[in-house]
Amino acid sequence: MGSLGPLEIGLIILAILLLFGYKKLPDASRSLGRSLRIFKGEMKGMKDDDVRTRDAAQATPVRAEIVAPTTTVPSTTASGDLTAQLHEEARVAEARAAELRARAEQTRAADGTAR
Repeated sequence: MGSLGPLEIGLIILAILLLFGYKKLPDASRSLGRSLRIFKGEMKGMKDDDVRTRDAAQATPVRAEIVAPTTTVPSTTASGDLTAQLHEEARVAEARAAELRARAEQTRAADGTAR
């Protein structure tokens, strides 16, 4: 009694044809197919988002160092002195950046990760 026989399936098809008509049946099945494709795509997108979120949570944290700002105030009395001081600060900043890059490379080499 739990399964449908050929007579029951025929009656169901006849009832669907009578309700919708033979002209609207292809449009209705096409709309149903589109809806199922959209639903399937959205479910896959949600699954991909979950995988990306989980992978991002398992990524290794970045180690950083906080550097205190310099407390020197440039003097505006002579433009030559100001230019020289700015050049010196730029040179120090470039040296600091090179040092940090070298330290990051050493850390990557120690961790075994390549760029």
